[in-house]
Amino acid sequence: MRIDRTAFEVVTLDAQDDDLAYWLARSVDDRLEAIEVQRQVIYGYDPATDRLRRVFEVASLERG
Repeated sequence: MRIDRTAFEVVTLDAQDDDLAYWLARSVDDRLEAIEVQRQVIYGYDPATDRLRRVFEVASLERG
């Protein structure tokens, strides 16, 4: 996934009124995809390279 850097704009905190309207105009799929991208950036997760570790433990079954 690539970030379109031309879509970003630096604004003051007072000029953020249209953020809510923008996200409400997006589809549910677009909003969920944006949340997933933010999660991956924040936690440094790359699904192509990260995998679950396989850990096996042999346990003896005691009869009794």
